[in-house]
Amino acid sequence: MQVIQHSTETLRTALVSSHPDLVDQYEKYSKEERQLLEEGLHPGRPGSLFQPITVHCESDWITSHPEEPQDFTSFYRDSHRTTPTKGHNTIYIQTIGSFGEAGVQTNLYLEWLREYCQAFFYGLAVKLLPPVTVTETGCSFRVNSNSHNLQILTGDLLRFLENRKPKDAFCIVGITMIDLYPKDSWNFVFGQASLSHGMGVFSFARYDDNFYHRSYAGRLKKQLKPKQGDYSVFEDYYTPPISSTLLLRSCKTMAHEIGHMFGIRHCQWMNCVMQGSNHLDESDRRPLNLCPVCLRKLQSSIGFEMADRYKVLLWWMEDEQSGAVSPAQSTVPQSATHYTKPTQDFETSRLWLRRCMDILKHEQL
Repeated sequence: MQVIQHSTETLRTALVSSHPDLVDQYEKYSKEERQLLEEGLHPGRPGSLFQPITVHCESDWITSHPEEPQDFTSFYRDSHRTTPTKGHNTIYIQTIGSFGEAGVQTNLYLEWLREYCQAFFYGLAVKLLPPVTVTETGCSFRVNSNSHNLQILTGDLLRFLENRKPKDAFCIVGITMIDLYPKDSWNFVFGQASLSHGMGVFSFARYDDNFYHRSYAGRLKKQLKPKQGDYSVFEDYYTPPISSTLLLRSCKTMAHEIGHMFGIRHCQWMNCVMQGSNHLDESDRRPLNLCPVCLRKLQSSIGFEMADRYKVLLWWMEDEQSGAVSPAQSTVPQSATHYTKPTQDFETSRLWLRRCMDILKHEQL
């Protein structure tokens, strides 16, 4: 295992910048906000909020996909990055195919994702578009020769999303429980995006713990060879059960992929949700939070107050425990509110947010 440890001076330059105008911009943060951000100058110290990146094997993203690190200066000066504006400040989520049996629990799961996304990108509106079937997308599909599960072509889905993108959208993202592939020569892909067009599509299919087992319920019979255009094969197609692990992985993926829409590249500074990942084990090692460098990038794009954002994220994780009625619950019949948001796997993130609020709470006095 390799630990990537940058010097304090390198991290300070990545976070603050060496350009006077960006240093002045940094100094406008409150004392408490700067204290929180500067926790990241010493990742890995006992009690630190942030940890250095650990590379476990050669197949990890950071070793197999060398990239130039993106500090705050290079992000801020990037003329190709996009920023929400008054008329284009809504994130749209388009579900593709089924997300389990239609009903209250599925509706709640999608609403929980929407709520989390709105909390993570605090200050922007997040809306769910009416769900569409695979048939409606008109996409190409295949049966994977290794896993024997259905896969749909990402390029076709991106073209479909482009035609459905509302005029006030900052971006539109498609989510599906069906596996994806970008071209015939690839085995699979977790997702694909077109940053210049503000579009992305990603799959949660491989977030089922049983996906790689031979007993996976989504495996098709080997002799089944559906014809292109015959979408009946997607009717009643298996989708993973909604669990705390699935919800955590889904929220993490949405935060990461939508983060790219702002021009935030893969993080190479410290442990961060914006780190790249090649496989599920690596994705699971990523935290749910942004490192200070990436947090400053996002904050400069949206303009939120850090304490307000953390407070809303914390509420999302604790609302069931406190007895508060969430917006998701208020949209379904009273008899359905026994579906508790499964946030057990968010406990580490919840405690981390509590520590952040302890630093920022003086702003609220």
